[in-house]
Amino acid sequence: MPHETLAAPAASRGLLPGFADPGHDAQATFRAALDSLAHPGRVRDIMAGCGVPEGLSPAMTALLLTLVDVDTPLWLPQGASGDAIAFLRFHCGCPIVPSPSLARFAAVPAGLAAPALSACHPGDPAYPDLSTTLLIEVASLSDGDPVALSGPGIQTRQTLRAGGLPDGFWREWRLNHQRFPLGVDVFLTQDRRICGLPRSTRVES
Repeated sequence: MPHETLAAPAASRGLLPGFADPGHDAQATFRAALDSLAHPGRVRDIMAGCGVPEGLSPAMTALLLTLVDVDTPLWLPQGASGDAIAFLRFHCGCPIVPSPSLARFAAVPAGLAAPALSACHPGDPAYPDLSTTLLIEVASLSDGDPVALSGPGIQTRQTLRAGGLPDGFWREWRLNHQRFPLGVDVFLTQDRRICGLPRSTRVES
């Protein structure tokens, strides 16, 4: 739905604002997202200022404002707040789809059930970039069981300590990596922090 048709209802509902400086903040967030995928397992801060609706973190909100638009269907799990859905529909204009397999982006706020990586769209052999990108809010990006990552963008090994990942996440990740160049890319978010996990990243045994 065009943003113009939503403007008046949004104002009357008191929707939170998007980026304070849309051009600068979107560019800075996009650069941070690219850098986090280029250096898997490193944790970066997202400093862009924006309204943060109930259920989302500042980092997840900024990523969605930057990456999602009218041409990128979004999936949200059952239990996502009405405030978050209204905020994203207004500021991003994105269609909300019923399955992660139909989504270009899937966002899982804290405390909600994440889909299996295999339930997301893996891309097409001719267009692997059309896969789902999954955003998962975790409890911590510094206090969890350590895992050693390797692969493109990692000089030797990179240790990641992510707490609050879905059960069986790293087992699923190994299967996801085996599908390369198909597969799902993941951003882990926590408060204002992000960590990128491109499908090319390996988890060491």
